[in-house]
Amino acid sequence: MKSKKAITFIIIVTVVAFQFFKASVWKRDNNILVSRVIDGDTIELSNGLRVRYIGIDTPELREKEPGGGWGYKPQPYAEEAREFNRDLVEGKYVKLESDVQKRDKYNRLLAYVYNEDMMVNLEMVRQGYAVIYTYPPNVKYSENFLEAQKQARENKKGFWSDLEENVITPYEAGDNIGLIRIVEAKVTDTYLSEKVLILNCRAKFKVVIFRNNFSLFPKEAIRSPESYFKNKTIRVY
Repeated sequence: MKSKKAITFIIIVTVVAFQFFKASVWKRDNNILVSRVIDGDTIELSNGLRVRYIGIDTPELREKEPGGGWGYKPQPYAEEAREFNRDLVEGKYVKLESDVQKRDKYNRLLAYVYNEDMMVNLEMVRQGYAVIYTYPPNVKYSENFLEAQKQARENKKGFWSDLEENVITPYEAGDNIGLIRIVEAKVTDTYLSEKVLILNCRAKFKVVIFRNNFSLFPKEAIRSPESYFKNKTIRVY
């Protein structure tokens, strides 16, 4: 009996020691080690967890194939976005900040990622490798992202460098899904609810504006969207 107890004790101590060692490898001063970059907006930590950056979206590296699998077919600037993300975080210790929603439907952690004092999510937008993707309830820094995107576009950073040369009509939008394009469309009518404003255009093209972004538009645009937008030509990117 004494022998069995001794063996059990040794095993417990070994497991505890291993867990402590494992934690010390991927965490340091409350920072977490990034083992690899998946793409421009997703990383994997050295504890195996995947993190999706909040507030941004980058071009896709893979495309779903007819057979059901995923093929490597990078969209324009997808590889550049991944490489820029690698330069910022791969093999480095980062801090994570959460928002209201903690995980997405794929069970990835949703976070604002920091390399020292730099928010990586914001830097991806500022350098023109990501566009803003504001999705409630995670809207803590939505105004910061909008300002960063404005700067990137004005300074022609990343994929904004040739955006003005890629203006398309609503009829062409379906053939340009996943690409960085400006859609120039005429608003035919509008729909307003407490949560969303929808601008209907020709070719069944719709522009959806969520409530948390209402403040970015003039008050009259939200108060009376029909008179403000109807028969006006807008640009969407």
